[in-house]
Amino acid sequence: MTLTARAQALALLREPELAAKCAGVRALQAQWSQGADAGELALGAGQALVDPGDLPGRPARPLLQAHVQLARRSLHSIEGLAALLHAIAHIEFNAINLALDAVWRFAGLPPDYYRDWLRVAAEEALHFELLNTHLRELGFGYGDFPAHDGLWSMCERTAGSFRARMALVPRTLEARGLDATPPLQRKFAAAGDARAVEILDILLRDEIGHVAVGNRWYHWACERDGVADREADFAALCQQYQAPRPRKPLNLGARALAGFSAQELAHLEESAQ
Repeated sequence: MTLTARAQALALLREPELAAKCAGVRALQAQWSQGADAGELALGAGQALVDPGDLPGRPARPLLQAHVQLARRSLHSIEGLAALLHAIAHIEFNAINLALDAVWRFAGLPPDYYRDWLRVAAEEALHFELLNTHLRELGFGYGDFPAHDGLWSMCERTAGSFRARMALVPRTLEARGLDATPPLQRKFAAAGDARAVEILDILLRDEIGHVAVGNRWYHWACERDGVADREADFAALCQQYQAPRPRKPLNLGARALAGFSAQELAHLEESAQ
């Protein structure tokens, strides 16, 4: 019996081995991108799937610590550069899991929703592999430094609300990456790591699209749920789920490309730390 696309996404979310997860995500996205009837693959939009209680699948390392416990390292050493690359790779690995969770967890949505998030998962897998390859070029690898679990914890908190998930994971947490990338690129450039700057160019380009996916489906959820004032709803969700505030400087150009309105951008600037 062939598993549906959503069931395969759940199986890949449970997969702890890095190469198997990344290869499986790419294969699933390639199959689904050919259309709903590609091979024997069925979407399974209405299929009832149960949380197995062991999510997400991830390797034994890195050691997960509270954000405040993570040591700061100087970028004037190879180890410091590698630690910063590792932190970004950890975000991208978590982003694979976040996209897969968005596919399997929420049933009964339009086919384009699942198509969007399978594409996001495949692009996040590429990002992770690019970063991990560069880490190995520096003599390190994923798991060599401690990391935090902030992204996945928000995924868990919003498991029961589709609208909250779209509001707070892609268009809040991932949108913070749009703001953080240019300063990170300047740091890597100052340290002489041109390859890291090139990889972050790819990430920034793709992450604009990922945040746009979040905006698209948050707006869709608001229309479905009869939410007339999206800004008030978004503010209420941020407070209810304890979402972090944006940090200055905001990348207003990238956020505008991702679908934030001028009014939303003005409000974000006012609330940014």
